[in-house]
Amino acid sequence: MKKYICHDCGKTLAQNEEYMPYQVNSEFFVKCKSCHQKDPILKNFRQTEVYSRVVGYIRPVGQWNKGKQAEYKDRMEFAVKSSACC
Repeated sequence: MKKYICHDCGKTLAQNEEYMPYQVNSEFFVKCKSCHQKDPILKNFRQTEVYSRVVGYIRPVGQWNKGKQAEYKDRMEFAVKSSACC
């Protein structure tokens, strides 16, 4: 049997232990029975890539230099409640 490690708790699964397999694209993840009973949804398996515009180009924020990343974290979002033109 292949050696499996639980995605949530990091426990190495015993040879006869039950587990739930998950396949995301070409990657394979497993959850032990107790973790699957607590939360059957597979979470936190991939880092989210955030895109934003800097100097006219849309680029992933993770590829920006440290100064621009700090500037992005300081940004505030504003929501317009109603249109002023109508």
